[in-house]
Amino acid sequence: MAGKDKTTDAKAEKDREKWMARFQVRLVMQPGVDRAVILQAVKEVTAHCAETGTHPRTEFGDPDAYAVETAARLVPADRAARAKRHNGVTNAFESVVKKVRDVSGL
Repeated sequence: MAGKDKTTDAKAEKDREKWMARFQVRLVMQPGVDRAVILQAVKEVTAHCAETGTHPRTEFGDPDAYAVETAARLVPADRAARAKRHNGVTNAFESVVKKVRDVSGL
């Protein structure tokens, strides 16, 4: 029976790690998120789950949706807006460069 408990514990730990990895990846993709925001968010989730003994999915739901909520809560609105504008300009520029390369055969 002890072997089964270890397997169950290992599976639960791997599932927690997957949730946290997905959360961090989605969080970093949000406008205006920097290292400090990621560290604070991970610390909050980790501390809460350690205190309650629950799985992050149970407490916070889908990691993608929670990353969006967390970014909205932790990133100042002006910084997020500035990052969105910058990302839009960068994406437009990259699109133009790609079209020029396609036309010129580079």
